[in-house]
Amino acid sequence: MADLLVEQPREITISKTFPTKPKLKPKAKTPSKTPESKYWSSFKSHQISNLISSIPSIDFSPISPHQFAAANSASLTLFSSQTLSPSSNISFSDVVTSCSFRCDGSLIAASDLSGLIRVFDVKTRTPLRRLKSHTRPVRFVKYPLLDKLHLVSGGDDSVVKYWDVAGESVVSDLYGHRDYARCGDCSPINGEIFVTGSYDHTVKLWDVRVDSKESVIEVNHGKPVEDVIFLPSGGMVATAGGNSLKIWDLIGGGKMVYSMESHNKTVTSICVGKVGKESGEEALQYRILSVALDGYMKVFDYAKMKVTHSMRFPAPLMSIGFSPDCMTRVIGSSNGIIFAGRRKGKEDVGESKSGNFWALGSVEEPQRRALRPTYFRYFHRSQGEKPNEGDHLIMRPKKVKLSEHDKLLKKFRHKEALVSVLSGKNPENVVAVMEEMVARRKLLKCVVNLDEEELGLLLGFLHKHSTMPRHSGLLMGLTKKVLEMRADDIRASDALKSHIRNLKRSVEEEIRIQHSLQEIQGTRDGVYPFCIECLSRHISAGEVTKKLCFILNLILKVLSVMELPNFFVCL
Repeated sequence: MADLLVEQPREITISKTFPTKPKLKPKAKTPSKTPESKYWSSFKSHQISNLISSIPSIDFSPISPHQFAAANSASLTLFSSQTLSPSSNISFSDVVTSCSFRCDGSLIAASDLSGLIRVFDVKTRTPLRRLKSHTRPVRFVKYPLLDKLHLVSGGDDSVVKYWDVAGESVVSDLYGHRDYARCGDCSPINGEIFVTGSYDHTVKLWDVRVDSKESVIEVNHGKPVEDVIFLPSGGMVATAGGNSLKIWDLIGGGKMVYSMESHNKTVTSICVGKVGKESGEEALQYRILSVALDGYMKVFDYAKMKVTHSMRFPAPLMSIGFSPDCMTRVIGSSNGIIFAGRRKGKEDVGESKSGNFWALGSVEEPQRRALRPTYFRYFHRSQGEKPNEGDHLIMRPKKVKLSEHDKLLKKFRHKEALVSVLSGKNPENVVAVMEEMVARRKLLKCVVNLDEEELGLLLGFLHKHSTMPRHSGLLMGLTKKVLEMRADDIRASDALKSHIRNLKRSVEEEIRIQHSLQEIQGTRDGVYPFCIECLSRHISAGEVTKKLCFILNLILKVLSVMELPNFFVCL
């Protein structure tokens, strides 16, 4: 019994249970959208499904409000890009294959399978021209961006034609493709240059100014070419064929820059779209939009060489268009449905606000956007505030108004500056301009180029101010140089001789004043007449001041210019 009592506690076991959490399935990690993906996703989708058959061509008007045309079966339908509703319809006798607006948006050209091209007035839908020269179906027609009078077309007869629309005649037949010419586009920088693509795998660049009527550049896409477009710079083209999209550098001689093969089926159409942001990293950047029979639309950034956005649609896609104002995107499918998308713009916001006003809801004040350093108003904030007491004011320096001669000196028009300042009445300005020209080493060159009237202005100024003590150092030397360089002109003109006589009289008067001052100082004992040559000898001996010696040399120069004999001057 004792053994049982001892063994009994050994049989009892104490166990403790801990609750365990069930395993949770990991959440799927969805990649965050990039700003560009948000931009392309912001187009609100809208389906237009009342068309008959596939839409092989879509084109936007270059003029606001940018209505677009869609070719479907034997009709061409015009739609409003704002309401996405049809506005008018144009009927044809055969299936429409392509359409193109003129650069001013007033005319539209369309082609059909009968080989006929017709030009219509957009407002009245009146047929204006019938262009008939192709022997087989026309596959594309294009208006040049910089030309209102010509058209480019190509078709199943492998011929590319350059048309004179007004005369309904062919200007040039361009042969070179060996299979159907399926697509083409015109250069954005020259109305006489265009590019075409064909089912013979080649893309050719044409210039109608070339007399030989041969292509300027030819590249091989490697697959039947379905579409070709010029990029906005005009030096590169993008081609679509097979499941690839390729970019070619025309300036580099037709070198392939990049090849994108992100589609699973044939790429049917491409166009250029623009990221329409006002500011930021993606502002005013162009993208290539491509659609294919696999139902995908791809956005390709050809600057970074990568696909930035992709969108799936429930039908094979045949054509694509993007409005110039970056507000509307339209895609045509093979089952007659147009997948349109429109972004909400300022006009749409205004309409929604007015709708809220007439409704019974509350009317809120519009919220003002916060100022950021990317806005212009950010740097002008608080400009209208009045200063408080104790604020330190920083005054804006007043703009110094330059005179006419200062403006001319700034432009290095030295002769015109000298004539302009001589025409004024301020001797200080004249001397200042002369000193500036001496520093530039242009004063003597200007003196040589002065005509008779302008030289008269200069001699008149020297006559009035050359003996003034403040300016005599510069003007006396200038007077001597003028007499040396323009002696022949002075002898030939009576008007200039009169200026020289006046100058001589002023110099004689200055000599008299200088000698009187010498008498006062007691430097000379008597007053008697001297011959000019004798007087210069006395001066050189040091009996008179240096200035008087210079003046006497000057008057000798004046006398030699005027061809007058030496005479006696009573000092």
